Amino acid sequence: MLNIFTLANGRLVQEEIEALEELSKFQPIWVDLESPTLEEKRWIKQYYGLSIPEDAMDEDIEESARFYEEDNGELHIRSDFLIDDDEDPRTVRVAFILNQHNTDLRSRGVLFSIHDEDVPVFRLLRMRARRAPGLIEDAKEVMLKLFDADAEYSADTLENIYDELEVAGKKVLSGNVSDELAGEVLGAIARQEDLNGRIRRNVMDTRRAVSFMMRSKMLNAEQFEEARQILRDIESLDNHTAFLFDKINFLMDATVGFININQNKTIKIFSVASVALLPPTLIASIYGMNFKFMPELDWAMGYPYAIVLMAASALVPMWYFRRRGWLK
Repeated sequence: MLNIFTLANGRLVQEEIEALEELSKFQPIWVDLESPTLEEKRWIKQYYGLSIPEDAMDEDIEESARFYEEDNGELHIRSDFLIDDDEDPRTVRVAFILNQHNTDLRSRGVLFSIHDEDVPVFRLLRMRARRAPGLIEDAKEVMLKLFDADAEYSADTLENIYDELEVAGKKVLSGNVSDELAGEVLGAIARQEDLNGRIRRNVMDTRRAVSFMMRSKMLNAEQFEEARQILRDIESLDNHTAFLFDKINFLMDATVGFININQNKTIKIFSVASVALLPPTLIASIYGMNFKFMPELDWAMGYPYAIVLMAASALVPMWYFRRRGWLK
């Protein structure tokens, strides 16, 4: 899918391109390619003179090669953006290409973004730019607003983690935690821990991208200050992720502790039963070994007497254990 964005009365206007001829009708500041086809890449090459690298969206590219500047002035930034999906939270690699010094007027000052799937941060920016005139002035502003929206999206996701952990904490700290409930809570905690780790990695990647823009001296004074504010927001998110890791570890330990308590209760039942059955076993052994022939031939009341004595010897320890509260 090929979308271009132009400025009209200070607002960002989106146009979907379905043919090469349509590109000549607009002068965009942002060209967005979502899962681009070979034909759409050819259109970009033919009209804007821009060759999209084959490894633009590779996940295994070296970290040192994700932020660089070509000899012709092209800035290449590959950054990850978070997708908070309940079933499959993940990050999506987005490749940005910006050239401020290209001799081709068609691509000068145009931001190109390439990604495999729709990113919530992109939708958020498009919605804001349509409603707020003057929010975006050029291609560099688009990149800054995307990274700013990414930090805000990460903050919203952290708030959701707080809410989920609060629900899990109430279940754990209620004091009546069964093995089934403990398993459910552990699953929920593990999901939030994974999401929290992805957020921490995402904001680290955003920090690197914004820092690269600041070092490349491509920003004016106002944009440079905006980039510094984004870095301050990201720094505050780091503190929240660290706190959430501690909270997750606490809830994990508490849940595992309740599981151990439930297991100890089961083991205690077997321990009490084995101790209570020791006297009957001893009586039966002594009774059976003190007859030359079958006990019924020597003592007719032997069996009833032994059974009563065995039952009494088992009930007395059980009464004692119950009195001490060991059976609760």
